[in-house]
Amino acid sequence: MNFLISGCAGFIGYHLSNYLCKKYKNSKIIGFDNLNNYYSVKLKKKRISNLKKNRNFSFSKIDLKDKKKLSELFKKRKIKIVFHLAAQAGVRDSLKMPKSYFKSNFEGYINIINLSKMNKIKKFIFASSSSVYGDQKKFPINEKTKIIPKNIYAATKKVNEEIGEDLSKISNMKVIGLRFFTVYGKYGRPDMFVFKYLESLIKRKNFNLFNKGNHLRDYTHIEDVVEMMDLLMRKKMKNNFEIFNICSNKPIDINKLSLFIAKFVGIKPKLSLRARNQIEVVKTHGDNRKILKFLKYKIKKNIYLELPKIITWYKQNKIWNFKV
Repeated sequence: MNFLISGCAGFIGYHLSNYLCKKYKNSKIIGFDNLNNYYSVKLKKKRISNLKKNRNFSFSKIDLKDKKKLSELFKKRKIKIVFHLAAQAGVRDSLKMPKSYFKSNFEGYINIINLSKMNKIKKFIFASSSSVYGDQKKFPINEKTKIIPKNIYAATKKVNEEIGEDLSKISNMKVIGLRFFTVYGKYGRPDMFVFKYLESLIKRKNFNLFNKGNHLRDYTHIEDVVEMMDLLMRKKMKNNFEIFNICSNKPIDINKLSLFIAKFVGIKPKLSLRARNQIEVVKTHGDNRKILKFLKYKIKKNIYLELPKIITWYKQNKIWNFKV
């Protein structure tokens, strides 16, 4: 069985590709990415370099908007499962460059899901986001909660879910949308809180703490995430379409997290306490009972036990130098 992974140079795509390569050595893992410069291209190339050490991995530089090249990729390979993880990420930048989000997260999504349908893919598993929920008052949030996206990025994810559900009704393709909350781990995105904060500590730079750090975030370790994705790929489904929260159901206080990190690193932080950025939500707290029951899975990783390992790795590899 061959797997196609879009966004394989991204954080989740990289770890999933590596996991599948090592677990399914008789299968071919076909990855593609456009290697854009939203964040460090050097870091993305390092991930690809690591993946190429697996004999059953192949990489192509392709943009989601290039329907011709995508179509050729599907025709050349006998793909059975598609993991669509490529997207223009980030909440704040969606206001600065909305066209980029439309082209990648809407046009690009339509290209790959239509090609998957045309090529009779068995399962199409795609990345949605917890951002579709917007600001909520009742927690934890489950998959039946009314979604109220409050930025362009979240709106594109909502549309992706609707398109996926519509296509699942007119084909035999199983479609699964994953509402990722905050995922953390080694080789994580440098624009995410943990690594941005670590860089500021090591370089003795000021760090902007929005809403004075009064945020709660639901963190899930990447190893738990890829194990659940693997199980979803293999699990039989009664319905053609499903949405799952990918979360820990244990929100973390950002102020406490920042103190923990600074204490472990042994450097006093230089914090600039800022007002809340209104396009960001104050709290994320997902209900993961649906997916845990469906997969008979139990979350294994604890962030306060895993962070020391991640920080040590970050310092040893000098990841803050991966800027270009």
